[in-house]
Amino acid sequence: MAEMTREELTVRQERVLLVGVILPDGTADPRDPLGELRSLAKTAGAKVADEMVAKRRMPHVKCYVGAGKAEEIAQRCEQNEIDAIIFDNDLTPSQIRKLEEITECKVLDRSELILDIFANHAQSSQSRLQVELAQLEYTYPRLSGMWTHLDRHGGGVGTRGPGERQIETDRRIVQKRVGFLKSKLADIDRRKLREVKGRNDTFCVCLVGYTNAGKSTLMNLLTGTGTYVADQLFATLETKTRRWNLSQHTDVLLSDTIGFVRDLPHHLVASFRATLEEAIHADLLIHVADASSHRVAQQIQAVDKVLDDLGCDRSRELLVLNKIDQIIDPTIFTILNSEFPDALHVSAKTGRGADAVIQAVAKRAEGLPVRIKMEANYRNGRLMQFIAQHANVEQQTYNDSVTCIEAIITADKLEAIQYFGNDVEILTQTAP
Repeated sequence: MAEMTREELTVRQERVLLVGVILPDGTADPRDPLGELRSLAKTAGAKVADEMVAKRRMPHVKCYVGAGKAEEIAQRCEQNEIDAIIFDNDLTPSQIRKLEEITECKVLDRSELILDIFANHAQSSQSRLQVELAQLEYTYPRLSGMWTHLDRHGGGVGTRGPGERQIETDRRIVQKRVGFLKSKLADIDRRKLREVKGRNDTFCVCLVGYTNAGKSTLMNLLTGTGTYVADQLFATLETKTRRWNLSQHTDVLLSDTIGFVRDLPHHLVASFRATLEEAIHADLLIHVADASSHRVAQQIQAVDKVLDDLGCDRSRELLVLNKIDQIIDPTIFTILNSEFPDALHVSAKTGRGADAVIQAVAKRAEGLPVRIKMEANYRNGRLMQFIAQHANVEQQTYNDSVTCIEAIITADKLEAIQYFGNDVEILTQTAP
């Protein structure tokens, strides 16, 4: 087989054969094992011409699917004029080379496909650095016989990776580049961490969820901003933060992060840690899930696994089941209520259920409301301004320099009142 360069490793506008090997501990959907890979391939720009599914107790050491199945794949490639084969599994470099010898087609695995989609969608300098690092760390053991130069030209799967003709030279160049990228991203990580921690005086909410669950659409609905929305996987790679006015007295910061998929390459998660700092340090995580998907439970589990890997506090999580406008069968709602009794139902497209989300977030951000009776010096201008902004004043009377105020205020704001001077006295506080 002729030596394959990185420019040739592309599936954009090419006819591809999708292959899924179902293992006993696999995470693919048994009803549609190649459904997600199909979407990933189309997002990468490929034309899906054929599909194959095989079951094995364990991967074949040499060619993952076994010699007989590999020959069958080769025949299907010839019959359907296949340009590339994409596996829904992660293969070793030797397995890829063996399959390429048998089929005479280029072979890509799931992780490289995801990495390339990220590379195609990366817009900011930070996300491009993150993707490049993830690609280099993933492809480093696959250098031998596959790359011929180190550049970032071309398009499609695998075009932004390492390579020179001498494998040892390749590896030294890649190691040096990886070290440089890690140093650059460490600086970004520290700067991002300072930025996030600097918001201590503001309640921060972060949208997380499976890719294409509708997080960006929900953000547009809640904040009235024009965040980019597309019906495709990984439409958003950069974290976007907007101010969200919950009520007359309460503003919070709402961030939209990248979406997740099952078996997300761990190099990618590690590289994008700076981008995900919003989720790690958020006061509240809104976990958006696609209620119309028959795989919603598995998708929720996949997201929770990534959140656990990042060290997020799951007690700060609010589950929101989106796309309820796409559910026709009423029994599905019964099932969802049984499996996720604490979840909120919403349609980010139509706005249905948005009020419940706003109220739930406001309750977390503001705390429980309290009716208070207090006395203070009415010349305390800062206090009077604070009360006017953050409390619902029911009655206010004056006696010399003292004002008596009866108002409803949230618990967090009541605590803040104590710091406005020694002349402030809370006489009573009860439930409203």
